[in-house]
Amino acid sequence: MGTTPYSEPISETMRFVGRPPETVEETRVPKNLLEDLALKILYLAGELSLAELGRRMQLQPDVIYEIFERIRKGQLIEVVGMAGGVHRIVMTSKGRAEAHNIMSRDMYSGPAPVSLSAYVEVIRAQSVTDVGVNRPDLRKAFENLVISDRILDKLGAALVSGQSIILYGPPGTGKTLIAETLPRIYKDSVWIPHAVEVQGQIIAVFNSMVHSSREEIMPANCDRRWVLCRRPRVMVGGELTMQLLDLQLNSGLGFYTAPLQMKANNGILIIDDFGRQRISPAELLNRWIVPLERRIDFMTLAGGNKFEVPFDVIVAFSTNLNPASLADEAFMRRIQTKIKVNYATEEEFHEISRRVCTQSGLVYDASVVDGFTKVLAELHQPLLACYPRDIIHHICWKAKYEGTQPQLTLEAIREACDSYFLRPSSDGEPG
Repeated sequence: MGTTPYSEPISETMRFVGRPPETVEETRVPKNLLEDLALKILYLAGELSLAELGRRMQLQPDVIYEIFERIRKGQLIEVVGMAGGVHRIVMTSKGRAEAHNIMSRDMYSGPAPVSLSAYVEVIRAQSVTDVGVNRPDLRKAFENLVISDRILDKLGAALVSGQSIILYGPPGTGKTLIAETLPRIYKDSVWIPHAVEVQGQIIAVFNSMVHSSREEIMPANCDRRWVLCRRPRVMVGGELTMQLLDLQLNSGLGFYTAPLQMKANNGILIIDDFGRQRISPAELLNRWIVPLERRIDFMTLAGGNKFEVPFDVIVAFSTNLNPASLADEAFMRRIQTKIKVNYATEEEFHEISRRVCTQSGLVYDASVVDGFTKVLAELHQPLLACYPRDIIHHICWKAKYEGTQPQLTLEAIREACDSYFLRPSSDGEPG
């Protein structure tokens, strides 16, 4: 493989993916699937050069020429000219009819897929369980958060294990923010396929809304059916349904979309507000009890055929509810690390306030923050990590409305608290 500058060492996985296939056989996917894909792309484009067809399929010229020769022999395409020494092709009437039939079954027209066996090999080679994590790196990743050493060390041990985590505790203590910050520990990159072929079916995997491409450091000569990305971070909350955990067949398009945990492979899947989903914890337990323990998952195609894929994911659950009330002992046993995220200490509350003041352009005054904690005590409110941010935001909004410079004063804090907190009415209901 050619020498391309990297900001990180070239891993064994990169070397594995680095060599692009030079023949149709080396793609490890069925010939007819590649031919069908070429016809669909040409049908939608109208006219293409072989070079452009190769770019769209992300395949090497020799592979594209092999496909070209096969579909030309079938009288499905014809050459209409040359451009820079490269054939320009269009479909024949027979080819258009064939492409129309293909697209009535399957409209996938993206890059060529990789084989299931190749996908499994690469996912295992870049496993999340093999990533080295140490205390200095973890502190660096969480430097923007005020978090105790106790919690950091528990998170570090969990990341080293590659096992799942549950963050629990009262609302507003920063559990979701901690979960969202976990992927910052990873400094390496992983390969994500555009799509995977399974038993002649195509499963789309890469999604630019989920996967952060590192195109700028990809080697010039590599298998472009894969995209080099940061380790995935997939997050889902109350909208989680069973359908999102299984292959999703778009009946109108005729191909599958990978489920959440497959998109998150080699990374972190965050289940926020665990216990408040549209599926019950018991349903999630039944679906994931084997994957959490054995690190493999089972998928089912529309025809009923099953296949196995790696479940190489750290699942980070975050909940405001009592974990013991959400799932039975068997499920909780498979979540190896349980971390309670509690109220902030006074020292932490001051540090959070100082940071929020700096970010918001206010002058931090420790005596005023002492008064802030007393106001919260008067209101029977705990020291939640979210309160400095929320109350200072209120102060800034009011100052912007009045056209004045925001200032951190006890009076401003009291006014903001009056807007922020519900006040009980005489009958005990919020009024």
